[in-house]
Amino acid sequence: MQKKSKIEGGVLGALVVILGLTWYFAMRPAPTTATANSTESAYAPLAVQDPELHWHKWEAARNTRYEKSARDIFSEKAPPPETPAPVPPTPNPGPVEPPKPVVSPLPVKFYGYGVVPTNGARLAFFTNGDDVFIVGEGETLLGRFRILRIGNTNLEYEELSSGLRGTANLEEDVSPSA
Repeated sequence: MQKKSKIEGGVLGALVVILGLTWYFAMRPAPTTATANSTESAYAPLAVQDPELHWHKWEAARNTRYEKSARDIFSEKAPPPETPAPVPPTPNPGPVEPPKPVVSPLPVKFYGYGVVPTNGARLAFFTNGDDVFIVGEGETLLGRFRILRIGNTNLEYEELSSGLRGTANLEEDVSPSA
């Protein structure tokens, strides 16, 4: 019995503390902060060239009348089709060749290459911001490109989705040295 009354007293005390904190935060004044929109700043009216009301525009909008169209929104029948204006015939320019497909450029920068000393395999180094990619010949880059051959000044690659081949030149870093 005594234990139950201690628990009830503790719960009552906690509720009184919560009620007191709620009352304190609800009744205290909000802190004031100086803002750019305070009344102490100098008032500067807007530079309006013509402050008058444009009554003629207001009257024109007010006098607009609804014009009935050919479509009845309460009917399931479609309105009669409008006859389009005749289009003058265009001369036949002959057979048009489709544009030749173009391979997508690499979305990364090819900035170097290296050779593995044990087996002589060439590796290409790519960067995209802070990301660095190291890819060997025959491997895929970003899941979209296969590196075919790595040369001293460029590399050949193949776009996997289209099978088109392209080249990327070695781009040197031209940032000023300290």
